[in-house]
Amino acid sequence: MNRRSFISTAVATGAAAWLNTECTFAADKISLVEGDVILFQGDSITDAGRNKKDPVPNEGLGRGYPSFVAADLHRDYKQLKLQIHNRGISGHKVPDLAKRWDRDCVDIKPRILSILIGVNDIWHKLAGRYDGTAEVYRDGFAALLERTKQSLPNTTLAICEPFVLMSGTVKQNKDKWFPDFDTRRQFAREVSDKAGATWVPFQKMFDDAVATGTKPSDLAGDGVHPTQAGHILMAKTWRKSVGI
Repeated sequence: MNRRSFISTAVATGAAAWLNTECTFAADKISLVEGDVILFQGDSITDAGRNKKDPVPNEGLGRGYPSFVAADLHRDYKQLKLQIHNRGISGHKVPDLAKRWDRDCVDIKPRILSILIGVNDIWHKLAGRYDGTAEVYRDGFAALLERTKQSLPNTTLAICEPFVLMSGTVKQNKDKWFPDFDTRRQFAREVSDKAGATWVPFQKMFDDAVATGTKPSDLAGDGVHPTQAGHILMAKTWRKSVGI
């Protein structure tokens, strides 16, 4: 199914109805200039099969929301020759981002930096592969953003809300995921606000889509990784929230 068909399907099922409801978006539209660099960071949701062997801007961005955002921005700002990077890596948590931050963020010098991180910080703990608490997540994330602001004082930060949907493994293990996941999500918002970042409300977006009648599994089969329809909604939300 092509991109237009996915959008039509999402709209037909009511998944995009949230766009007509109140939501926290960027107050002012960002004025981009020629050659501006936009960097997407995160885990598998951002990675989405992107080229990790030889990453270059504007190519091999994967099949997820960064690719959809890039396609729309290149269409709308064709004359600006934007340089869009995806450096998400499947399975990564906040400590993993910190280890590669100079190479995969600071050295790229983004004008806009988008970070979606958090689901693995709890998922890997539930699987017995990590022992980080919600407070470890909060403090590590805050330290990462402080480090970023010191190295890149002119970079606009966009912090994406960690999310899950009530389907697949999340639904099957609901009592283990909650309320810990909600605590981590709240910590992400607190860290974002403290850093003066733009908040991208992905959990609200999915919750609103489900409230209109869309099945959670149609947006994320396992409750964590979005379908293409889910990624398209994320791309729309990201642009409206960031203001470009």
